[in-house]
Amino acid sequence: MNAPLPIVEGVAPSWQWLPAGPWKTVIDFFREHYPYVDAETWSARMAKGQVVDESGRRVDSESAYRVGACIFYYRDLENEKTIPLVEHVLYEDEHILIADKPHFLPVIPSGRFLHETLLVRLRKQRRPEALVPVHRLDRETAGVVLFSVNAKTRGHYTALFRNRKVRKVYEALAPTLTDSSFPTTRRSRIVRGEPFFRMKEVAGEPNSETHIKSVSNLGRITLYQLVPITGRKHQLRLHLAALGIPVINDKLYPALISSEDDDFSRPLKLLAKSISFQDPLTGHQHYFESGIRL
Repeated sequence: MNAPLPIVEGVAPSWQWLPAGPWKTVIDFFREHYPYVDAETWSARMAKGQVVDESGRRVDSESAYRVGACIFYYRDLENEKTIPLVEHVLYEDEHILIADKPHFLPVIPSGRFLHETLLVRLRKQRRPEALVPVHRLDRETAGVVLFSVNAKTRGHYTALFRNRKVRKVYEALAPTLTDSSFPTTRRSRIVRGEPFFRMKEVAGEPNSETHIKSVSNLGRITLYQLVPITGRKHQLRLHLAALGIPVINDKLYPALISSEDDDFSRPLKLLAKSISFQDPLTGHQHYFESGIRL
């Protein structure tokens, strides 16, 4: 569905489908569904014409609730913290853009991040509004990200990832493991854990696979190369933690370390070092490498 609201300062509108329920007005639903946003904030957005339905009709505080409607609106964050790290564009043509993402920067807006995201930053640099990430990296992970800039050809590039025709190579710094031989392959079954943002390994048929080898022994720590065959959430972090060598500065694995603020001097030592693939439109063999060093 095409959004009836434009991209403003790099930020695209959010949307919400209205499910069946007891609400009489749209604002009744939003007050219950988004309790951290007060009614006055919604009313102010509506007064500015920043809340509309799928046909572009303005929604106000009196608009009746309509099951199945899609409501578009702009999010706004007060006091969004600046991430003092810079992204770089490695390559761009009429179909794709390759960015080198720093640690701590989310790829897309979510939660407490809106303007301080890779997608919005790139859009603000007058990149095409059709810019869409073809794959994702964790906020804590740095490295190469592929974007589509042409909606008409986007499916060709998403199919590369779906069909595992993209070679992704990562690097990680982790403790040295002297009693194990490398290279090795880790296969396991990964499912959602607790809290909801963590994953865990469980018994059962493997749904994840990572090839791991030691690149450089630096004493107490080692630089490892990781080649994921599958793309499960937190797969690389889980697999190294399961081997007894968690990624340095990992706050999620093997144990959760609660922290509200980022320590920019202690990034997760995990890097999406390179991606390579044959261009589905030109047949050219692409190879893109991050300029970031762990």
